[in-house]
This record gives sequence, structure tokens and C-alpha cells, in this order.
Amino acid sequence: MYKRHSGTASSTAVSQNLGGVRGHYSYLFKKWGNHLSSEDQREAEELFQRYGYNAFLSDRLPLNRKIPDTRDPSRCKRREYPENLPTISVILIYLDEALSIIKRAIRSIIDRTPAKLLKEIILVDDNSSNEELKGSLDAYIGIIRKERPGLVKKVRHKEQMGLSQARISGWEVATGDVVAIFDAHIEVQVHWAEPLLTRIKMDRTLVLTPVFDKVNFDDLQVTLYYPAADGFDWAMWCAYDGFRPEWYQLNDKSQPGKSPSIMGILVVDRLFFGEIGLLDPGMKVYGGENVELAIRVWLCGGSIEVVPCSKVAHIERAHKPYQHDLSITMKRNALRVAEVWLDDYKKNVYVAWNLPLKDHGVDFGDVTERKKLREKLKCKPFQWYLDNVYPMLDPWNDLFGYGALKNDLRKDLCVDQGPLPGHTPIVYTCHYFTPQLCYYRTNGELYIGGIKSHKYEENRCLVDTGEMPGLYNCKEAKKKGFHMYWEFKQGEAIKNRETNRCLEVRLGTNAGYHLILQECSGQHWTIKHVITEQ
Repeated sequence: MYKRHSGTASSTAVSQNLGGVRGHYSYLFKKWGNHLSSEDQREAEELFQRYGYNAFLSDRLPLNRKIPDTRDPSRCKRREYPENLPTISVILIYLDEALSIIKRAIRSIIDRTPAKLLKEIILVDDNSSNEELKGSLDAYIGIIRKERPGLVKKVRHKEQMGLSQARISGWEVATGDVVAIFDAHIEVQVHWAEPLLTRIKMDRTLVLTPVFDKVNFDDLQVTLYYPAADGFDWAMWCAYDGFRPEWYQLNDKSQPGKSPSIMGILVVDRLFFGEIGLLDPGMKVYGGENVELAIRVWLCGGSIEVVPCSKVAHIERAHKPYQHDLSITMKRNALRVAEVWLDDYKKNVYVAWNLPLKDHGVDFGDVTERKKLREKLKCKPFQWYLDNVYPMLDPWNDLFGYGALKNDLRKDLCVDQGPLPGHTPIVYTCHYFTPQLCYYRTNGELYIGGIKSHKYEENRCLVDTGEMPGLYNCKEAKKKGFHMYWEFKQGEAIKNRETNRCLEVRLGTNAGYHLILQECSGQHWTIKHVITEQ
């Protein structure tokens, strides 16, 4: 199981929709909203573009709405917890959220957390421009304070500082034994806190995450998500992953499971979080800060668990309103993680982003203090993490080269995976996007169209099956006995080890070039980036 944990629908405002035409062109109106007038659809779409979810509908739902209890009925719902649990401070971070979303998050925390456990709710505003989040939100906080004096606190940044610093700002004013750091677009489930606090009472070095049910961005209905570990790929993108085999052997899906990473929403002993270095304040805007924390926790004396009996409903936005291209800061932050924590494996992050190992031109900031923290905490090497925590990451130890693959006859053309679905690679005008990313391993496998980060995932191997080269999942190619191993050195031929035929280009009858397999004629190939010369 491997699923990116972020909104994947790319929403684009459609002029016809905003002009009052029925909104079936927008992602918002695929399942919801046909009953609305054109005027209401226009308003709903404008709010959707601003927030990435259906704020129009949120504004019309009760703040204390009921959400389905998706906990395991036979194990979680019947479980009892100790009386003397630690207190918890809940930190909600946000940037330009809809007011009703924040108010509903606050209401759910108050209603579904035992008063004796809930120390405070801390709102951290990362310099929102939404005026509603000033006076109107303050007025709502005033109402809560009459009900629970001192319960709600508010921190506002004078300039946008990003997710890492927002979480740190909340931690700095927290006074509970435990801090829960959440996005503000959540609703907690009944008895969400007790399973987490029980685990931390047993072991203060645990960093925990609940299981998130998805709140649909359009109709705001809750979709059940089953327990899963949090993982990542070599580009440092976070994703759902499977637990280790020993968790499944328990045959009890209510039991906590060890996790290689964390999604960025976390629950941790407040003092331990400070001891281990909080979050890296050098991370910008969004992305990678959660993976950095996870690697550091595991290497420096802690561990990470997913707690299935704790459920939190979380809106998955259709798009992130604060930055349209998340890859810009994600790339920069990923290289920062690599430089501090990945040792000899930092090259894999460069490979994943198709960057040269040197002179890449990405400024990831000063990491001196983070390296000093690693020394101070006496952290283990990253190899230990691969061996003991995340062995499913493919170490890419035998990777020779990566990037665009060109023939010396036509250097404006690149090897390309060709049309999908299909099994025929081509040469095509170079554009350097994923379909043209090639990878050669010293075991002889040559991938076209990307490389996977995990051992259980399938790469697509170049094979010799006749006059034309083919492209097949490597396991399938091996099973069928296709000739899939090649000899290649930079600036030389690409020659099949079994058939002794070479991959070459030839001018076709329609004046276009295509890939062929034939007796070697002396054509040479170069791959964009070489890791080590053979």
C-alpha cells in the first residue's frame, strides 16, 4: 500500500463556471452542488479556489456536527485507559484557513477531549491575510474563554515563516505534559487523546500519530482510512506505506505499529520534543520537515508509532493555496535533509530530483547547527535506519548514471518511454521530464521513465525481444526470459549482454528517427549524470 498523502486533484478556475454556468467543469462540482443556484455556485467556486476545500458548505454546517466513529468496535471502543494520564496541549497551525473550519476544529477538541486532560488549545497563525481570522476569530475565542477561561491561546507571526516555525512557535508557549501539533482543518474523534497519552505515559521517547480519516474536499463527508505506516521516497515525499511484518502477525489492527516516518501531524512529550531538537527551523514553507524529524527521532533515541485507536478526521485539500508549485521548496528542503542525515546515501536525493551531485545550484541554507545537534545527541548512522527501520527503501547502491540518455548522432533527441499504455520506447525531442529519465545499474538493468524508491515497486526495464527494443516491468521481463541486461560505459555503445546486439538509432522512412536493435555499428551514448565511472 503506497499512497501520497496530499490532495491530488489540480483545480483550475473555469471562467464559464464563475460566470454563472453550472459548475460541472470544476472538481468541486463533480459530486456536489448541482442543487445550487448559479450565484451560489459562483460563490462556492471562489471560496474553493481560495481554500482548496468547500468552505461554502463548511460555513453552513454545525460547528459541533457529528462525524462517524470509525474506531474498531470490538477492540478500540471497549478499551479502558488509566485515570492519571498526562495533560495535553493541542496546537493548531494555519495559514488563511476558512474561519468555520478553525472554529469546528476548536469545538471538536473541546467536546471530545476530557476537560481534565485538555490543558490548552494554541492557535498559531502564520501571518494569514484573511481578515476573518482576526476580529471574527478573536470574538469566537472570547466566547470559548467564558466557557473555559484561559483555554484558548493565540500566536500570530508578523511574517510568514512556514510550517516548521509555526509548530515551534506553538510548542514554545505550550505548558501541557504532551503536545499535539495538528493542522487546523481537522476534527478529532471521541477518545482520540487517551490512546496517545497512554502510550507516552509508558514511553516518553515515542513520537505518535493518530490514524487519519479523510474528509472529502467537496462534500466534507468522512471517508474511513485503515491503519498504515507513514513512509517516504528518496525525493522525501511523504506517503502511506505498509507496517513491518510483525505488526500484521499480531492479527490485531488496534495495536500501535512502528512507522518509518510521520505525516507532520504529531503527538509527543513536550520536554522530549525539545531535547531532541524540535523541528528544523531552516525548513521553508512546506515539505520534508516531517521526514527530517522522523529520521532524527529514530537515529537519536526515539521511535515513531501509529496509534489506530486514535482517530482524527483531516481535510485533504484539492490544492494547496499557499504555494502552487510545492516542488520548489520540497526540493530545497529535501537536499537539506540529505546533507545532515543521509551520509553516503544523500546522493539518492539528488538522483530522485534529477540534479547533479555537484554544482546543483540549490541553496538549502546553513546546516551547521543541525550537524552539531546530530553530534550532541550521539545519533546513529543512516545505514542503521535502512537496516532496522526502513529496509524496504532501495539503497540504489549499484546505480551508475541517471538522467537524459542521448545518442551522439542526434543530441537533440532523448530516449523516451513512449506512449502509455505500451511497451515501445522511442527517441523524442528532449524535454527532460519523467518519461525521459533513464537509469543504468551496474547489474545491467536499464530503466526508462523513472526509478522507484522501494524494493517492492516495479521499474521498467529495457529488453531485447527482436528488431525493436521493448520496455517491460523488470520482474515480468525476467519471468518471460527477455534479454534485459546491458553493457554500457559513458560515451560508448549500449550492448545487450546475451544477444550482443546494440541499442541504436536509425532514420526511418518518414524522415524520423527511431530506436532499433542491430549489430553494433559504432554508435555511442551518453547519460546526463554519472555517479561513478566503471
